[in-house]
Amino acid sequence: MMVAGIGCRAGASARDIEAALSAALSNTGEPIRELDLIATSAAKANETGIAEVARTRGIKFVVVAQAELEAAATRGITKSARVLALTGVPSVAEAAALAAAGPTARLLVPRITVRTATCALALSGDTP
Repeated sequence: MMVAGIGCRAGASARDIEAALSAALSNTGEPIRELDLIATSAAKANETGIAEVARTRGIKFVVVAQAELEAAATRGITKSARVLALTGVPSVAEAAALAAAGPTARLLVPRITVRTATCALALSGDTP
């Protein structure tokens, strides 16, 4: 299973979120796999741009609880002091992707930033 974790500034447009997602997908270094989920933090659950991208792509949108983000963040790569101070995790995109993909997930693409949005991709531990 491949999960896209999304982080963004408040009010980020669907255009920026789609651009970040497309950039991450183009950086996989392997043939594009089917994207199974789009995930974000509970604090970003009402960001309409994220929901719009999920709906347009026909992909399930999941919200990850803060405690799950914090647990998954230890497996992330990107360490932003600013994001940590604002959200409690060093990368919302990486933590959301890893949390939603499961406890043995690994990052396929670390956080990529495009304008007001970030995206990271994770694969579940049972994905070859």
